[in-house]
Amino acid sequence: QVQLVESGGGLVQPGGSLTLSCVGSGFDFSFYHMNWYRQSPGKAREFVAKIVSGGTTTNYADSVRGRFTVSRDDARNTVYLSMENLNAEDTAKYYCNFEGVRAQNYWGQGTQVTVSS
Repeated sequence: QVQLVESGGGLVQPGGSLTLSCVGSGFDFSFYHMNWYRQSPGKAREFVAKIVSGGTTTNYADSVRGRFTVSRDDARNTVYLSMENLNAEDTAKYYCNFEGVRAQNYWGQGTQVTVSS
């Protein structure tokens, strides 16, 4: 069955960096656009970044543009989110996602990122 497994979260100081990974299985990973979302307690889940199939185009939320980079390695069925210059507002649980056939959305279990001194 379809699975998305995120990893790489943790505690980081303000100004620090982290790289998240998401490994997909059970579907043709290279065919789909892949997304990263995040959710903080009490807030709605929000879009962070997208990379299209083939990796030629990326999109970012205004709040992360210039600090975050999304990339993919289709040979490893993995999408990455490299995060730099992190601040407290980046504290959230980060999820990878794709929209499959018939507009069904698939989500991983998430990985927690906490930015704190």
